[in-house]
Amino acid sequence: MTTEIIKKADDKMKRSLENLRKELTGIRTGRANAALVENIHVEYYGSSMPLKQLASISTPESKQIMIQPFDKGAVSEIDKALQRADLGAMPKVDGTVIRVILPQMTEERRRDLVKGIKKYLEDTKVAVRNIRREIMDEAKKKKEKKELTEDQEKHLETEIQKITDREIQEAEKLIALKEKEIMEV
Repeated sequence: MTTEIIKKADDKMKRSLENLRKELTGIRTGRANAALVENIHVEYYGSSMPLKQLASISTPESKQIMIQPFDKGAVSEIDKALQRADLGAMPKVDGTVIRVILPQMTEERRRDLVKGIKKYLEDTKVAVRNIRREIMDEAKKKKEKKELTEDQEKHLETEIQKITDREIQEAEKLIALKEKEIMEV
C-alpha cells in the first residue's frame, strides 16, 4: 500500500516538473528555437490549431525562425497569429515562407526574462509541496481508518519528503540552466 502511494506522489511531482520544462522551452533565449512558435494557436478554417500542425518550423540561422505552411492558403492566418503572439519580432512573409528574425535582446530584457522564470520555479515548488501535503493528508486518513500503521505513516512521510526534495532540486537545476542560457550574449 505504501509503495502505491509513493509511486502516485512521484508521478504527480514528475508531471509538475514536466510542465516546468514545457514552459521553459517557450521562453526566448539568445538563439532562435522552434519551440518559441510551435504552440501558437492559429485560426484556420474555423478552428484553432497549434502552428506545428499547420507548418514545418525550422531555424536555419541562430536568429531566424522559418515557417513553411503545408497549405499556401494558411500564410496570412499564420502571419496574423504570429503578430498577436508578441514575440518581440515581426514576421516577414516571403511568398509562401514566413520568416521571424529575432533581434538581439537587451540586458534589461534578459533580466526581465530571468525574473519571469524564477516565478515559474516558485509555482513549481508550490505545486510539488501541495502534492506532498495532499499525499500526507491521504496517509493520515488511512492511518485513522487503521489501513496504515504509525511506522508505515512515518516511512511514507520520509519517502515523500525525499521525492519532494529531489524534484525541487531538479526544478532549481532547470531554472539555473535556463538563466545561464538567457544571460549568455
